[in-house]
Amino acid sequence: MTNDKSISPDEDARLKNLHEYNIMDTSPEIIFDEITELASEILQCPVSFIQFMDEDRQWFKSKYGLPEDLVEMPRDASVCSTTICQNDLLLVPDLSEDARFSDLEIVKSAPNIRFYAGMPLITPAGQAIGTICTVDFEKKEITLNQQEAMRRLSHQVVTQLELRRTVIEMDNAIKSRDQMHEELAAEKAKTEEMLLNILPKRIAAELKDNGAVEPRFYNSASIMFSDFSGFTKLAEQMQPKALIELLHQYFVTFDNIVARHNVEKLKTIGDAYMCAAGLPSECRGHAIATCFAALDIQNHMAKMNKQREKLRMPRWDMRIGIHSGPVIAGVVGEKKFTYDIWGDAVNIAALMEQKGEPGRINVSQTTFQQINEIFETESRGEIDSGKKGSLAMYFVNRIKPEFSADAEGLKPNDIFEQKFGKLMRVYEN
Repeated sequence: MTNDKSISPDEDARLKNLHEYNIMDTSPEIIFDEITELASEILQCPVSFIQFMDEDRQWFKSKYGLPEDLVEMPRDASVCSTTICQNDLLLVPDLSEDARFSDLEIVKSAPNIRFYAGMPLITPAGQAIGTICTVDFEKKEITLNQQEAMRRLSHQVVTQLELRRTVIEMDNAIKSRDQMHEELAAEKAKTEEMLLNILPKRIAAELKDNGAVEPRFYNSASIMFSDFSGFTKLAEQMQPKALIELLHQYFVTFDNIVARHNVEKLKTIGDAYMCAAGLPSECRGHAIATCFAALDIQNHMAKMNKQREKLRMPRWDMRIGIHSGPVIAGVVGEKKFTYDIWGDAVNIAALMEQKGEPGRINVSQTTFQQINEIFETESRGEIDSGKKGSLAMYFVNRIKPEFSADAEGLKPNDIFEQKFGKLMRVYEN
């Protein structure tokens, strides 16, 4: 503990000011070492140091003539604890003859310090946070010029402290700015990623660049609707959370499947899943791509149903309907954007799904004409669509063996690629 005479009248403010400089326990710095050596030369003393004092210790920032392993010492064993309580040079020719210091261990025993000259390091805030000192092991007197030199050196140390703090503050400001830029960039990337999860890439880019998306007419695209047969009954048998989680699992898988075939997911409505090919990036083989995706979805559902049957759980069978025709596509909404399509082709695709059968892919005659050469199909006859009259429908069963790379007829082979590969090219525009 320190005695009252070695404590500044405004100790709390002094300590606060000291910590603002972030100097305690920092690495040596050449500018402070140079000032320390200069103090020894000017006063012709073997030892000099710059120290800072906190609540209970004197810590050496720079030292000359002291052992390397001497890093700090107790505050109450230091002459400097008195120096920081005044605002001018503390000059003691012989510490052993001064009642204030004669009982200190460093005076009455090794290293038997005698001479001491210490100047408080007074900051612009008026607080003495440390000292610059020179000591000798013999009694000593110094000139007025040497005393004035110590005052000037003290001022230089404080100036360096202020410069050091300014550099640290600037560095922190730069780091803060860089961190802010990184956070803004991360938020921008997150926003763009979210936008891409909602809108097709090209549409998202147009919206970002122009603030709006021009509606566009597509002469030919393929639309796929799907839903789960008997979903209302299935929903009544499940807990809401389990129902949503299962739908989520299925739809995430569908998302991955359609993306793999360059088919664009448009939306889900309850248990219904809607996607389209040939937009916003055009592709002449859009009907083929949509059927590939439909076969993969039905294959996935077949595998899942086998697992569910083993566990004696009810099946989830899908009906899929596909139609190809002209559509208009665009973005609706201001706060919640939706990329959607409109036209008779959408209604007919929905009708193909409604008139389909569980576990089957039902396509219109327009789609059939574009995929018949590649897929095995079976005619279903015609249905009365009302305003559109009679519409022919076909089931798509698999890829024809001559174009299939697997026994199930799910994956196209090299012959398909050679003959129809150009049709599958996606045109970014």
